[in-house]
Amino acid sequence: MSLSDREWDDLKALLDKTVQKFLGFSETALVTAALNCIDKGYDKHKTVDKLLVILDEGQAKRFADKLFGVWEDYKASNRNARKKRKDDRDEGTETKRKRRFVDDGPPAIPGPGNPSPGQLTTDKIKEMMQNAQKIIEERKTQLMVTVPSASKPSMSQTQVLMSDAMEKAKRAAELQAMIQNKMSSLTASGVQIPNLKQLPLQNKPTPLILDEEGRTIDAMTGQAVQLQHHTPTLKANIRAKRREQFKGLIEKPPEEISESRFFDSRVEAKSAQRQRRSFKFHEIGKFEQMAGRLRAKAQLDRLQNEIAYAAKKTGIASAAKLATLAPKKELQEGEVPDMEWWDAYVLTGDHYAEEGNIEREKLYGITNLVEHPIQMKPPAEPEKAPEIPVYLTKKERKKLRRQNRQEAQKDEQEKIRLGLQPPPEPKVRMANLMRVLGNEAVQDPTKIEAHVRAQMEKRQKQHEETNAARKLTSEQRKEKKAKKIKEDVSLGVHVSVYRIRDLTNASKKFKIETNAKQLYMTGIVVLYRDCNAVVVEGGPKQQRKFKRLMLHRIKWEEDQHKGKKKDDDDSDSEEESDKTNKCHLVWEGTTTARAFGEMKFKVCPTELFAREHFKKCGVEQYWDLAYRGAIMDSAGDDDL
Repeated sequence: MSLSDREWDDLKALLDKTVQKFLGFSETALVTAALNCIDKGYDKHKTVDKLLVILDEGQAKRFADKLFGVWEDYKASNRNARKKRKDDRDEGTETKRKRRFVDDGPPAIPGPGNPSPGQLTTDKIKEMMQNAQKIIEERKTQLMVTVPSASKPSMSQTQVLMSDAMEKAKRAAELQAMIQNKMSSLTASGVQIPNLKQLPLQNKPTPLILDEEGRTIDAMTGQAVQLQHHTPTLKANIRAKRREQFKGLIEKPPEEISESRFFDSRVEAKSAQRQRRSFKFHEIGKFEQMAGRLRAKAQLDRLQNEIAYAAKKTGIASAAKLATLAPKKELQEGEVPDMEWWDAYVLTGDHYAEEGNIEREKLYGITNLVEHPIQMKPPAEPEKAPEIPVYLTKKERKKLRRQNRQEAQKDEQEKIRLGLQPPPEPKVRMANLMRVLGNEAVQDPTKIEAHVRAQMEKRQKQHEETNAARKLTSEQRKEKKAKKIKEDVSLGVHVSVYRIRDLTNASKKFKIETNAKQLYMTGIVVLYRDCNAVVVEGGPKQQRKFKRLMLHRIKWEEDQHKGKKKDDDDSDSEEESDKTNKCHLVWEGTTTARAFGEMKFKVCPTELFAREHFKKCGVEQYWDLAYRGAIMDSAGDDDL
């Protein structure tokens, strides 16, 4: 069943009152839901199920009972009203049927002797005039007013006026006696009563009496009185008058400091003075000394380079460096050395002496003191345990998305059923135009096509606006990418040391620097002849990406073979392959903190200068490891 518009409006008014009595306040959603249940013909059980969305179980059952009670009463009242209308209609039909056969005689025709019902005759006009005169006479009698026939009042009227005046005088005397009694009782009790004659009249203004010349005259004495006129003024004028009153106090000078009891005349008060700016001249010969030092330094570097080149050419430098690194004598299997390397630091000699003849003075580094290692704090633990992300399979992600969409669609359908949300308009396209609209599309196809295209444009525009609102800004994209790349290094920093033979190519330098910045890594690149050290610091994931760049992605040997032709000589080809530019991973491990800042390139002319640069940061061991490997490689090349 479905309700008509009239029944819907009537039931809505009744249910508004019922809901207000039931809940104590009006609720439009509950009224709409109840009307939808009645309109669709739900029974009481199904109505309770639908009302559970808004009310709890007990309230839904009680409201369903009230709802069906109101509905039954409304249907009964409608039946009674229809029956009564039917009876009235039948009775009216019978009356008309009877009147059809009654003969009322010929109709009266208006004329001079027979006027029409709405026309006034002479008799009627006279009658109306007589009635008006009677009403006027009765009104005059009630007001005791007669038509004035003479200039003097009648005797009866004078008697009435005299009797009224006597009653008023008698009443005034009674009131005056009561007031006198009250005042006498108050005076006897000790209350002072002011003279009423001296008090000014508050409620009524004083009467104004003027003489022939226009002067104000006192009513009692008859003498001229000078009235005081009140002239309104502005707030600014009032302030000016007050300022004139206190002018003397304002213009009075304050007490001088010398007259104060807290002033000490022995102390000289010095005012703050600004220092004058003066020229600052440099000493004579300052810049000449600086230029001389720079020239001497450049000359010293040039000499050191020449000496190093000559030593390398003769092989002296490589032999000396190998002597510092390699043992002096290679022992054969089973041979006992004169002195072990761990005792060489303590004993000053080259071989062991007899146990009884070891003198205490010869022992180096042994004292009576006990050296305790420095106790360091353990690395701080993270505030919260790291969250392990859970990765779903593709099938699981599809299933989860499908379930979420079904839940959202079901909630929307429930809201539409209960009337909380209007139903969406049909999604019309050019493909389903005839199937959705039907006859309307046939009647005016041009109009329907324009309407459908407008809907399609509206949906497309809404889709684009939604995507634009959900799209991240450039700053948000940068933050998201940085958050994905950055790693927590509070528990330890991962360090890697690389050594490259030749790093003169600007393209490879750019790749190293750019990748380090993109991965948010810190470190340094030291450029030295045949030993270029690259140190990078970061997290494990960052180190893995940078390691792949240095050892696999960059082709270090490609620049060396450009412009060279293959030679038939096998020895030359082997020598070229040994001197090929390569990148070696010298060392990787962890440290407690970072030693460097942003990735920078440093050109070092000498080995000491490079080591000093690492020593400033407290990590000279990185350079020692890299330089030792370079020496070993160069020594191997010289042997070949």
